[in-house]
Amino acid sequence: MEYLFDFPGAKQWWEYFDVCIVDAKKPLFFGEGTILRQVDMETGALKIGSHIGPFLKGQVYSGGSSEVFCELFGVKGNDVLYVGDHIFGDILRSKKERGWRTFLVVPELSQELHVWTDKRSLFENLERLDVALADMYKNLDSSTDRTPDISHIKSSIQNVVHEMDMCHGKLGSLFRSGSRQTFFASQVLRYADLYSGTFLNFLHYPFSYLFRAPHQLMPHESTVEHTDVFMESMMSPGTSRKRTLKEIGKTPERENRLGTHRAATVSGPLYVRPLTPPHITHVHDEDDEE
Repeated sequence: MEYLFDFPGAKQWWEYFDVCIVDAKKPLFFGEGTILRQVDMETGALKIGSHIGPFLKGQVYSGGSSEVFCELFGVKGNDVLYVGDHIFGDILRSKKERGWRTFLVVPELSQELHVWTDKRSLFENLERLDVALADMYKNLDSSTDRTPDISHIKSSIQNVVHEMDMCHGKLGSLFRSGSRQTFFASQVLRYADLYSGTFLNFLHYPFSYLFRAPHQLMPHESTVEHTDVFMESMMSPGTSRKRTLKEIGKTPERENRLGTHRAATVSGPLYVRPLTPPHITHVHDEDDEE
């Protein structure tokens, strides 16, 4: 840290932070941790005994654990935004062990965005090949005897994917292999609440900004348009068969006591779609876990 702030007019590096913790030994820090000890600012040696008091500004501490950190600060869970550059040692463990909010720093993201914008034609070509592959099986079902020849489309997809990978260098893309996501990309989407090429991008947002993930469609949503008609034949046989009143838990005697006259059988499901609730029934966007 002394080398980072070795320029005229700079303060001591620990003066830029409210609390400084070194030698945390991640990912052990998110588990049982080590003894939290205060560092002697004059000699750099560790003081004898475990630090149990509050954190003091201008002091440096060594070791500790995430549990001790939360206790001394009086915070828990998503009260903490943890910024790190390692998907396992920083992001995954802090999310799974402590439930902290996470921000992953990915320096390679600038190169990824550069290829995404400059080589957009390759991605569009790959999308066209995917559509062409789907059209080869159009209007075919289990009764079809012939097998479409898709060898030329598969070869074209392989060539485009190889060209896309070469745009990222010999090691390929960090997030994508053709139209598929890498394992690293899947971990980023699962465990990182935010990710960026640098934490300095926070300067472009107010402290009160609400970050929300973009809406993602599942496969059954991305392949069916909103204008398509939902037909009863699309349901499973178990929901479209006839059901008697006895099967749905009501007897004719009870119906007569209620003064109602209904048919003995009911065709189709009773409630294909649930009624719209009149009030808000979810709290998915609220931060209060209690």
